[in-house]
Amino acid sequence: MILPITKVHFFLLFCFLGTISAQLSLNFYINSCPLVLPTIKTEIIAAVANEPRMGASLLRLHFHDCFVQGCDASVLLDDTSSFTGEKSAGANANSLRGFDVIDKIKSKVERLCPNTVSCADILAVAARDSVVALGGPSWGVPLGRRDSTTASLSSANSDLPGPSSDVSDLANAFSKKGFSVREVVALSGSHTIGQASCRFFRNRIYNEKNIDSSFATSLQSNCPISGGDLNLSPLDTTTPNTFDNVYYKNLQNQKGLFHSDQVLFDDGSTKAQVNSYVTNPLSFRADFANAMVKMGNLSPLTGSNGQIRKICGRIN
Repeated sequence: MILPITKVHFFLLFCFLGTISAQLSLNFYINSCPLVLPTIKTEIIAAVANEPRMGASLLRLHFHDCFVQGCDASVLLDDTSSFTGEKSAGANANSLRGFDVIDKIKSKVERLCPNTVSCADILAVAARDSVVALGGPSWGVPLGRRDSTTASLSSANSDLPGPSSDVSDLANAFSKKGFSVREVVALSGSHTIGQASCRFFRNRIYNEKNIDSSFATSLQSNCPISGGDLNLSPLDTTTPNTFDNVYYKNLQNQKGLFHSDQVLFDDGSTKAQVNSYVTNPLSFRADFANAMVKMGNLSPLTGSNGQIRKICGRIN
């Protein structure tokens, strides 16, 4: 017997289809903008070839976006006379970079497919392609995010863990976003690439005891007790431009640049995992890739929520 279709059935069907359409998809742009992925990849390869540090900067930009309001490109919004963005937050000011690369990509993508690809999706793909360009693992990036029309300076100041964090601080900050301690250790491996400002590790190299003395001395030459706040040092001094597991080997030798790095080896709850990633780099690569997919799925705007910005730094 064929049952009649009622208004209730139509409503339930609408809700079901709406739920499906709101989900991210690996093939989201396959018809609307089929060249978007190779376009982003080409630009990232060129940017990283020109400056290897840019790969780490773009990876960090994606992280700082997703941890505040979810992966919605709120981090890209510029301040105006009537709007305050997140760029002046303590963890972002004079630190976040790569905005120009994202802007260049967005401009090219807009010419290909106007009003189609979000800045949030560009950030997510750029992070993946940056890791790959530096020798790291790849992963499928589900797409379909939309861009926010809001930002939160207060959340940027409160939700992003800092370089002086202990394991408990890191675990708490990441737990609020749904991550396990194991995923914290895996994602911390992003510090196998990139550079950091003296102001973020000065206290460690002058005052902490769990640091190799020769390593501390070598850093002090470029990071004096006072001044030189923006002087840079590699997070991984051994292979600074290669995405590998040497970061974890450095921790075994008390050569973590940040306090928040070194505590991963010093703390009994995470030490075994650090050692495991040293002996099994494939495990690190797999765990990192999986955690990045999870990162990219943090509270995205989908469906009719948010917007597709024409320029990533401002609301339409």
